[in-house]
Amino acid sequence: MKFDSQDYRTALGCYATGVAVVSVLDDAGLPRGVTVNSFNSVSLEPPLVSFCIDRAAFSFPCFQNAEHFVVNVLAEPQEALSVRFASPKPDKWDGIPYDVWESGAPILPGCLVNLECALDAVHDAGDHIIVVGKVTRLAMGAAGSRPLLYFRGAYSKMAG
Repeated sequence: MKFDSQDYRTALGCYATGVAVVSVLDDAGLPRGVTVNSFNSVSLEPPLVSFCIDRAAFSFPCFQNAEHFVVNVLAEPQEALSVRFASPKPDKWDGIPYDVWESGAPILPGCLVNLECALDAVHDAGDHIIVVGKVTRLAMGAAGSRPLLYFRGAYSKMAG
């Protein structure tokens, strides 16, 4: 069966995912971030995670060369943050409060979990790169918080 890129995108949208904002400091020390739903656990020992970023993304160069980054897994009430960081605007952080840990990469408050990572590897993958990081610190949000989900091209919530 033949399919085009839109068919492929629609098919992949049938897989519900969580949503995260991956944050980093650029070469000038300014915070940058991008919304991803391609975040995965890779290994428990050592603790490795990965995410994918499009080469065409505005902040791609920041992630390609970053020594550290943070995966901020979003909770249901953080849909507006997801939308904001999915845009190509350079001023995404204007008015957004954040914390910093050892690496200096921005930590978004109120998330389900924040994972500070040291770069482990970068792999070419078509029009994206796969970034693998070793988790060096983590913080979990309040018990009972629910994840922000993405399904069939739209934000979704867990039932019940």
